[in-house]
Amino acid sequence: MKNREVKPLSPKETARMLDDDPRALLIDVRSSMEYLFVGHPEGAVHVSWIDEPDWKVNENFTVDIRKLLLGGVIRSDELHSAPIILICRSGIRSLEAGRKLIEDGMTNVYHVKSGFEGDLNDKHKRSSLNGWRFDGLPWEQC
Repeated sequence: MKNREVKPLSPKETARMLDDDPRALLIDVRSSMEYLFVGHPEGAVHVSWIDEPDWKVNENFTVDIRKLLLGGVIRSDELHSAPIILICRSGIRSLEAGRKLIEDGMTNVYHVKSGFEGDLNDKHKRSSLNGWRFDGLPWEQC
């Protein structure tokens, strides 16, 4: 039976999964500008969920993900499906994008619940409470 939920992971759980399963794919769903200039996890592939200039949902998102996986994602046995892990700034867009993948029949879909930059603190700043960068995980910037 297919799992119909996007499973949340912490950044550290994500890093462990990426280390433990060479099939796992980390996909950064933020805008092109965020990916390039804010930075992104090392090894993450970029497929925007919503992007400039129109800020509309990428109509080809699921197709783009399937292309990355070269058709290996849909299997009757979830244990054989490649893990898809989505990350955004704070976990909101990645959850939304993950729900679309589930709706389109994919299984084994995860999202980084605190994202790359994490939640806002009481001074409206990110990367100070949680998130990929806060946890000191490897990242790069263009």
